[in-house]
Amino acid sequence: MKRRQLVLTFLAIAGLLIPAYGQAEAQTYPNRPIRIISPFPPGGGNDVLARIIQGKLADRLKATIVVENRPGAGAVIGIQALAKSPPDGYSLVLSGSTLAVAPTLYKRQPFDPNKDFEPVALVTHYPFLLVATSSLPVKSVAELIAQAKQRPGEIMYASPGAATSQHLFAELLKVQTGIDLRHIPYNGTAPAVIDIVAGRVSVMFAAAAPSIPLLKNGTLRALGVSSAARLAELPDVPPIADTVPGFDESNWSIILAPAGTPPDIVNKLHDAIRDVMAMPEVAKQLANIGMIPIASPSPEELRKFISTAVARWRKIAQQAGIAGMH
Repeated sequence: MKRRQLVLTFLAIAGLLIPAYGQAEAQTYPNRPIRIISPFPPGGGNDVLARIIQGKLADRLKATIVVENRPGAGAVIGIQALAKSPPDGYSLVLSGSTLAVAPTLYKRQPFDPNKDFEPVALVTHYPFLLVATSSLPVKSVAELIAQAKQRPGEIMYASPGAATSQHLFAELLKVQTGIDLRHIPYNGTAPAVIDIVAGRVSVMFAAAAPSIPLLKNGTLRALGVSSAARLAELPDVPPIADTVPGFDESNWSIILAPAGTPPDIVNKLHDAIRDVMAMPEVAKQLANIGMIPIASPSPEELRKFISTAVARWRKIAQQAGIAGMH
């Protein structure tokens, strides 16, 4: 009986101490460098966004923050690296919708988006342009669809890797139009752009900012924008939805911590990142790369956001016949 009482007393004390320990950790956090993993190569949109956040967040937290590029497998390698990191708030990842898509595309689930991470803050959203190489004889989405129906499986589209937003947007376009395009995945955006400029692949979904110079010099041709609204920078490029009703897609970027990171640290990071994304100078920097800042919902609400996104993209991947293909 005495032993049982001792055990219960110990558990009660431990229950009181654990939250207190987490609060103490949050008060002294951060006291060493924080790592933000960018799961793409240097120079791409994710990397640029990570470095914009890096500088302002370092000032906000009075901490050293480093960006670590861990590209590969359409961002899966970098996201996996975070899942295996200590849950202490000193490792984060800047993920896109690969987080929601990858578990459905891979036979062996590389991570569980609902269980392996603590969502910290949603930071941006942005549409993509559907662009074509200048040698492809199409000038609109309607003409691309007509060409693809005449040549099923012959027109190749590029993406920065399997499970990336650009991959899934193209697969969604295929599902909604009944066309057959051949997927050519690359290790990042830069090599994909090199090949579409050279005409080795014909089309791809690409971020607006880096595409604009290539559109202006005639190297690439914009067929449509993925969002229902036109881009201010390219008002003459119509939404894909004008040809494919209901097509309205934008990529999103979210910062995650490993599962088990103390809530007080997650909340401290959330508040600091939300403040960073509200800065006018950050909004201006993001506009230059075609991104729109988000006033992030709470970490609790982000769990629902991720769960909904996972279910939606699972259904799309199954409709496209690409579930479990990797």
